[in-house]
Amino acid sequence: MSGLNANVMGLLTDYAAGPALLAAAVAGLNERQLRTAAAPGKWSPLEVVAHIADAEILYADRLIRVLGMDRPALPSLDPDAVQSRLSGNLCDLEEELALISAIRTRMVRILRGFAPADFQREGLHSEAGPLTAETLLERVTRHLPHHAQIIQQKRPNLGATR
Repeated sequence: MSGLNANVMGLLTDYAAGPALLAAAVAGLNERQLRTAAAPGKWSPLEVVAHIADAEILYADRLIRVLGMDRPALPSLDPDAVQSRLSGNLCDLEEELALISAIRTRMVRILRGFAPADFQREGLHSEAGPLTAETLLERVTRHLPHHAQIIQQKRPNLGATR
């Protein structure tokens, strides 16, 4: 990893730390709290975790495509539509956390093997246009902490203390 630029190295460090951050955000929530939305029309903490797992799969696929193909198509995804059809409240928390951790562990290993120039390879997103592998890594790295913070903010409304 020493040949990678400072931004990518920092992103990989933060990306690898994400699963522990998410596990801490949901630690101590009981089954009712995990499956209760803090407000009408919002996602429960378990639905948020399921959304993160779905996003991890999507971003891993995007990164693999961009690094392994020439300007691949990167379709968009509507997270609200997916969540409404794939009820995250039916998921198992430990299974979702394990999936997120396994994907990130694998992707860190893979990403460390690429040269700095590889992170400038592009894919063509159906809505955002050209996106580099570095941009995709930035987005997925920021995504999990954003949602972990939302879960932390929901805890008092669910009767959960920290």
